[in-house]
Amino acid sequence: MFSHLLRIFLIWGLSLQLGWAVELKGSLTQGGLIIGHTESNAQVFLDNQPIQISENGLFLLGFGRDAKQDIVLKIILPDGTKEIKKLNIIQREYKIQRINGISESKVTPNNNHLSRIQEEAALVRKARTTNDHRTDFLTGFIWPAKGSITGVYGSQRILNGKPKTPHYGVDIAAPAGTLVKAPAAGIVTLAHPNMFLSGGTLILDHGYGLSSAFLHLQQILVKKGNRIEQGAPIAKIGTTGRVTGAHLDWRINLFQTRLDPQFLVPPMGEINKK
Repeated sequence: MFSHLLRIFLIWGLSLQLGWAVELKGSLTQGGLIIGHTESNAQVFLDNQPIQISENGLFLLGFGRDAKQDIVLKIILPDGTKEIKKLNIIQREYKIQRINGISESKVTPNNNHLSRIQEEAALVRKARTTNDHRTDFLTGFIWPAKGSITGVYGSQRILNGKPKTPHYGVDIAAPAGTLVKAPAAGIVTLAHPNMFLSGGTLILDHGYGLSSAFLHLQQILVKKGNRIEQGAPIAKIGTTGRVTGAHLDWRINLFQTRLDPQFLVPPMGEINKK
């Protein structure tokens, strides 16, 4: 049932007499995704926050860029039995770049653009609230494009002493017009031709709140509501939005929690050799 691509495999179980186990597969690290499985009709809580669980006991856990080291997972079985485990989340060091002497106009957006930026951000947040019980993510993920990695998850610039929003995706440099393929099957929840910051922007929902976003697109080949299969062409790489060159910014979210796409795919170097 679970994809081979996930890197860590843990099984926690009570004694055989109790007849249950919790399976976790994935990356217990900042930016990591976990696919979990337990008994049907159980309840799952992460730091006392309820987690969506399917009728057959499937659930997802995501850890953001700055997730704390100790997080408590609690499982309540239908008979009231509780299992509580402390998850030790690996803390990462991120690439921080400090640049001074930049014109203030390039550091802070013009007030005339702020309302547009806020409106477009609200559209993205809404698309990421999709709560569908499809399990398209279980097939695993492929890279949406091939190219050089020019930006990584978690990196951040400090401009004139002002910390900017961290980068939450992986940047893949490739010529404008290069096809972007669906990394996993899903349904299109947003297809915007030209947002101020991210340019052509596409969001593909893979089920259970897990979604991919594709930024700076030259052209979007699908429409909102379309069902897309893994590997199908969905867009073309471009230079739209605030960019310095042609590339794809691919992002992964679990609802509003931003995850690292590189945990879901093999190293880019391996596929570039093929």
